[in-house]
Amino acid sequence: MTTRFASTRALALAATVVLWASAFPAIRVGVSGLGVPGLSLLRLAAASAALALVAPVLNVRRPGRRDLPLIAVCGASGMSAYQLLLNWGEVRVPAGPASLLVVTAPIFSVLLGAAFLGERLTRPVMAGSLIALAGAAVIALAGGSARFSASALVVLAAAAAQGVYHVASKPLLTRHTSLEVACYAIWAGMVFLVPLGPAALHALAHAPAIAVGSMVYLGLLPSALGFVAWGYAVARLPLATATGALYLVPPVALLVAFAWLGERPSLIALAGGLASIGGVMLINRRRPARRADPYGQVRVTPPSAPCPASPGISRE
Repeated sequence: MTTRFASTRALALAATVVLWASAFPAIRVGVSGLGVPGLSLLRLAAASAALALVAPVLNVRRPGRRDLPLIAVCGASGMSAYQLLLNWGEVRVPAGPASLLVVTAPIFSVLLGAAFLGERLTRPVMAGSLIALAGAAVIALAGGSARFSASALVVLAAAAAQGVYHVASKPLLTRHTSLEVACYAIWAGMVFLVPLGPAALHALAHAPAIAVGSMVYLGLLPSALGFVAWGYAVARLPLATATGALYLVPPVALLVAFAWLGERPSLIALAGGLASIGGVMLINRRRPARRADPYGQVRVTPPSAPCPASPGISRE
């Protein structure tokens, strides 16, 4: 029985990594036919509808009134702004480099956490932030054109929006499950993008089937099913273990983008991505804890898996 549960947890975590990694090339396909506004709204609409259907089965509770302001921030930043910025950036930034830029989201999480939640900035955090941002700068310049650099900065802004989501969702996660917070945020994010409805419907009426299929895939699988699988894994695994697996999203995204779109990232972009991942891992490194045993001697507890700066790294 224990082995079966362990296999189920591992399967849920693996599904999350693959689904979220596949979102980056799917966005490239969807945005070419639906445009940035259309893909942003329709993806969230598909995810919202799917989650609304399963919410009663999964016992998703209604949020309290005091949670509504934070839910609005989560929806506006982690869903609406993130979708718009990432979709806009991927008009020119290939899927692989985009995933490497988004992996820097924990940098913004820890910096905002220090500013608004009183979390302490340690030397490893500062050093890791500088390394990861330097890696992001290398990726932004890897395309060799001003348009690519500007679009890469837009993707980096999407990572910053995700960092805002992580900080805003932290108080909510003390009162609600990760699945409930995801449902609230996706539903709120869709509401904020409702003004894009006319443009989205016009784009949908003229979009090729492959773009519509990519939109449906993004809404039902990386967004809806991805968050269900993520919630299942986080509820049954240490958070550090679960979030540590999300460092696999960029390399998997590179493989999917190569197989699906034939994208070949440049060596300099890969070098920048490795630097960013290394910086984020340095930020999340847990220092050995010192504690006294019953006889008054000090023991050092070996460091465990990387301590997460946020509930997740990539939420495509």
